[in-house]
Amino acid sequence: MNVGIKDVARVAAVSPATVSRVLAGRPVDPDMRDRVMAAVHETGYRPNLAARRLRSRHTNTIGLIVADIRNPFFTAVSRTVEAIAYDRGLRVIFCNTDEDAAKEAMYLQLMQEERVTGVILAPTREGADRIAHVESDFPIVLIDRAAPNASCDSVVIDNAAMAAKLVVHLHRLGHRRIAGLFGTDTVTGRERCDGYGRAMEECGIPGQVVPVPHEREQAQRVITALLEDASRRPSALVVSNSVMLQSVLRVADALELEIPRDLALTSFDNEPWMEFVGGGLSVIEQPVEEIGRAAVTMLMDRLDHADCVTRRVVLAGRFIARGSGGRGAEA
Repeated sequence: MNVGIKDVARVAAVSPATVSRVLAGRPVDPDMRDRVMAAVHETGYRPNLAARRLRSRHTNTIGLIVADIRNPFFTAVSRTVEAIAYDRGLRVIFCNTDEDAAKEAMYLQLMQEERVTGVILAPTREGADRIAHVESDFPIVLIDRAAPNASCDSVVIDNAAMAAKLVVHLHRLGHRRIAGLFGTDTVTGRERCDGYGRAMEECGIPGQVVPVPHEREQAQRVITALLEDASRRPSALVVSNSVMLQSVLRVADALELEIPRDLALTSFDNEPWMEFVGGGLSVIEQPVEEIGRAAVTMLMDRLDHADCVTRRVVLAGRFIARGSGGRGAEA
């Protein structure tokens, strides 16, 4: 016996329209949604996806495109997005660009071909600059990296302010030779570099910006060149993300540098292992669950209110001071 939406509505004691809204992931009363999902399981209802595609321009699927799945930040955000999408009856197509603008363009085209309902995107630097010119028939919500000239909703943290916090922390500990390590091709790296530079200027000390390539071996060569000469080595580092931080720690280990005796460290992201390095690493913890939740909510809101004003949500990270800052020679 074929089970239809009307059968689910009868068991849940709601209208067929309500069942359709729940199955489409649209906002409904949580209790009503739970009743509908319970009725779906009780009746064994399975949507006819082929028929749904013919009736609608879109599928009950969203796309999630991140810039670097190696980065625990994107892993955590992806987990949150998937969990919330599942609760709303949505499926997720996941893609990873490795900070490659060509892959990003290919995946956006894939989303068009799959007729997704919408896309959550962490754009590459080049992609952020051209997102305003991307033609799509679905809404896009940007995470981690905003695009000022695009009419896309976005969820970001105040990268410049958070980088400045790390500089001020190290300065108060007595460090004056503070180098900043930032990605060469990311919007996030550029914003954090700007915050680092302004904070160094306000502290009255010269900055040392070190552009670090995305590829691991190249990154480690750049970091080795920075740290191998003790006479020129900075006393402290501001590191832009946890992937880069791992390269710093590999190089420090190879050079037999002890954290924080020989080198003070601060970074973005807070992973469980970080509290066991150098007396605990001082970090900016990013609100990953809040970012993922806000992105899905904004995407659903945009579907229901296509003409509403573009929104940019700026969240604050949490500074966690541990022992890796040490004490600078000037303290």
